[in-house]
Amino acid sequence: MPTLDLSTTLVILVALSLGGMVKGATGAGAPVVAVPVIAAFFDVRLAVAVMVTPNLASNLWQLIEYRNECLGGGFTWRFALTGAFGALVGTVLLAILPERALILIVALSVSAYIALRLVHPDFRLGAATARRLAMPAGLAAGLLQGAAGISAPVAVSFLNAMRLPRPVFIATISAIFLGMAMVQLPALFAAGFLTPALFGLSVVALAPLLLSMRAGAWLARRLSHEGFDRLTLLLLTLLALRLFHSVLV
Repeated sequence: MPTLDLSTTLVILVALSLGGMVKGATGAGAPVVAVPVIAAFFDVRLAVAVMVTPNLASNLWQLIEYRNECLGGGFTWRFALTGAFGALVGTVLLAILPERALILIVALSVSAYIALRLVHPDFRLGAATARRLAMPAGLAAGLLQGAAGISAPVAVSFLNAMRLPRPVFIATISAIFLGMAMVQLPALFAAGFLTPALFGLSVVALAPLLLSMRAGAWLARRLSHEGFDRLTLLLLTLLALRLFHSVLV
């Protein structure tokens, strides 16, 4: 992984700020922006490692804020527990897969997220079907989170399709992401990807992330939902193209 010089640190801080703005506006999406930004300049392992602490802290904060809004009936726990197991297996894949394969996984994950948002914006998943699919969806989301640092193509798309009210969506997705991060953090330390220096930087990076979450919430009240979505999807498209280019070249 690259050394933590000034340029690396600045890219990481900018990436987390952009991700925090999207998360503040929508309740999710920090990694789907921050990970491809960091991966486009450096590598996937650095992106995954630096995001785990901000993921844990920001989702814990949101879960506390919306603690009474989680979906009941065991749905949240089933999704979160299988997601945590998937994140553990995904971290093993992060350790053994070559860098080009990891970049391709990130690029395909971002592309899948964009495609789902564009092709099926009104797709709806019934409550009974969602309960039956919670565990396999959680496992798939966890595998993506562990191997590529991005579970939004599965987790966010799945919950969006359930058409949950915004507070319920935020509480549920925060609990799911928190479960993954609690497993991913020690697993990344054990694999040697999360060094003390990188952990320290990711803790420091919490400040711009949390501040930009507030900025994103402020923007969400002033921009139309459609306008903010278009800007986010444009940014993700540019990042996906950059990642595909790096794989092909």
